[in-house]
Order: sequence, then C-alpha cells, then structure tokens
Amino acid sequence: MKSRIPIALVAASVLLVLIPLACEDQGSDSASSRTQIRDSAGIRIMENASPPEDSRLPWRIGPKPTVSIGEMVGEEPYLLNGARDATRLSDGRIVVANLGTNELRVFDARGIHVATWGGTGEGPGEFTELGHVDRWPADSIVAWTAARLGISVFASNGSFGRTFRMQSDGREKYGRPLWIFFTPVSATRHGSVLTVLKFPNEDTLVVELRDGEGRTTANFGTHPSWEPHLVTLDGRNSSHMKIFGRAPVHGIWGDRIVIGDTDRYEFKAFQADGSLERIVRRGHVPRVPTAADVAAYIDQQVPQPRPGMSDADVENLQRDSRRRNESVPVAEHFPAFTSIMSDAVDHLWVEEYEFPGEERPGSLWTVFDPEGRVLGFVETPEGLWIWEIGEDYILGRAEDELGVESVQVWPLERSTRAEGRNRA
Repeated sequence: MKSRIPIALVAASVLLVLIPLACEDQGSDSASSRTQIRDSAGIRIMENASPPEDSRLPWRIGPKPTVSIGEMVGEEPYLLNGARDATRLSDGRIVVANLGTNELRVFDARGIHVATWGGTGEGPGEFTELGHVDRWPADSIVAWTAARLGISVFASNGSFGRTFRMQSDGREKYGRPLWIFFTPVSATRHGSVLTVLKFPNEDTLVVELRDGEGRTTANFGTHPSWEPHLVTLDGRNSSHMKIFGRAPVHGIWGDRIVIGDTDRYEFKAFQADGSLERIVRRGHVPRVPTAADVAAYIDQQVPQPRPGMSDADVENLQRDSRRRNESVPVAEHFPAFTSIMSDAVDHLWVEEYEFPGEERPGSLWTVFDPEGRVLGFVETPEGLWIWEIGEDYILGRAEDELGVESVQVWPLERSTRAEGRNRA
C-alpha cells in the first residue's frame, strides 16, 4: 500500500525527483512496424502486435502524489465518505463527488477546501446517491445520480444552472418509457452525454449519445454485455455472472465513442453521428482457466459470517454459496483485458487483466496513440483507482491500511520520443 499524505501537500521538488516507470526506451522505429493499417469499406482497421512483455514506455510517474485530500480526523470537508468520482477544472481546482453527503466538494490546486455544492435532497442542484461528476463546456460541470433524476449543470463558480433529463421518443419496455432505463456514463468535451441501456438478465446493451437537452443524437447499436446465468437452489432463483466472463467497455476517446468487451482485444471507434470509423486490435493469446483458478474464485465468493450468526447458520450460508457458484458456467478463457479510459491528449489506455496468483505491484496499461497505434506499457501506482488522466497528471482514489479514503493527484511526465518516432 502507498503511504497517505495528510490533507494536501504540494512539493515543488517532486517533479525533479520523478521515478522512471522503467529504464528501457521501447519507443524505437520498431514500434511503427508493430502496427498494420488497412481500410475495409471505409473503415480503418489498426492491427497491433503486443509490446514485449517486460518493456515499458519511458514515461514517469512521481514517487508520491502532489496532492492528497482526505483525513481520518479533521474538518468535515476532508472526511471523505464514499468518494465516487472527481475531475479537475482548468484552474486546477478538484471537484469531488462525495456519495456519503451527496455533495460536490471543491478543493484548490493545493488540495485546500474552498467550497461545497449540492447536498442531499430533490431540489435544484441537490442529489440522492450522487455518483458522477464530469467537465462540461465553458469550464462548467455536470453531475448526476441516474437518468430519471436528471443531470445537473453547475457553473465554474458553483452556481446551479439547470437540470435536464433523458427525453422520451415514444419507446417503451415493460410498459414504461425506455428513457428511464438509460444510465449516463460520461460527458463529451462538446456537451453531449454517453448513455447505456442494460436490462437485467440480458446479455446485450444499447449505447446512445444524447445532447445537452437529453435528446438522442446517435445510436451506436447493440453490443455484448455481461453473461448472466440463473441458478435455482432449493426453489430460490439467483442471477450470477459467468465465472471469468466478459464485461462491456465503453467511453469517450477524443471526439470518438469507443465500445468493446473484454472477450477479445478489440475496440470499435464511432464518430459522433453513429458511424463506425475504425477498429483497433492488439495481439493477445487467450489463456484457459484451470480447475485451481475456478476453485480459488469460488472460495472468494464465500460470504463471511455476520454478527450474531450461529455456527449452523454460517455453515448453511457458506455451503449454499459454494453450491450456487459451482453451478455457474466458466468462460472458455480469461478476459483479454480489464477496463479502458482515455486521457486529455486522446490516448486510449487499456488496463491489462491480472491473472489469479500473479498480482502486480500496480496496474499495467497498454497505451494507444490517438490513431490507435500501440505505444507501449505503463504502470500506475498500487491501489490507485484512476478517474482521470490529464496531460501531466493522474487523478484517482486510494485507501490506506485503515480504510481512510483519499483523492490524489500524481504527476505524469511523458516522453515524446516514442510517440514522435511512431508517427514518423
């Protein structure tokens, strides 16, 4: 675990003592030769080889965060309780979505609390179960809980602007308007919202783009989602995801919408009008789970005893858990990767899958340039759940050994040597 820095600390010397992600510069002329580009029916296809396993991009992340917000004991704004998301404004202020109080807590570039917006309620600018905050045009921000409760817009000074909801186009399911089932995912730099529709016990989802009034502007079609499996045990039904099964991924990549799933190392990039613009792939050798892998997974699903439970109740609870999970199908191979996100300069970051028993000290990412060429691997700090990657920083959430939350900013120094030669 990383050591936690009290409240917020900016050290000017940190940038001078950045630790290298690796000493090897793997951004040689061979990088471009690892990508084959072809066009098919107007769609560009980027076929990338996997970088050498032990190679790393010559980018650097500081040895500690320049800002760390969060305390065990102290003033209320620093006592984070369910920090779900955060974003950094152009002037360096950090806006944290704090679920426990349904507040947007604002900190300056040094991590000092300067304002609190929102709060619990159903009035203008208030939230229930606040879950997301994102930048919006003109340095304003949007925040939301769910589509049916609306997306709230705040000016950069914190004044509440308006709330808009997904608009109905007449579609229904289960006798209810379809728009209430859509979930906002992220905001684009041009003031649109990426939304996803997923019904329980279905293995597909629908991805749409909506404008700042909640109107559908593009439909990106139906895509694979999680693979649910219904288990019936002693007359009771429960839904489980396939063991080591696929998961959907979707997000913003520059001016594109990128969609895929973890079953294969492939991403479809769409233009904002809904047309497929390119397909990006990376070499990957599927790995089959062993019986030991499955047994370890099932062990992890066994619930812990609750206070006051008798020995017999604990035994029944854990036995039933094993019986249910032993009935769930196992995927043919492990996921090809874990998650995706993009950064402020339109690189696509793909988090590599961590196999059971092969835990890394941090997260390993494959980084693609804005065109979809592989640049190489980058490691990010252990225990850091990343929300945003800027041009020269990484913003995320961590917990110390006592479970105290902190929102952290880590310095990121990019070497342009590899990228420059890749584009030559």
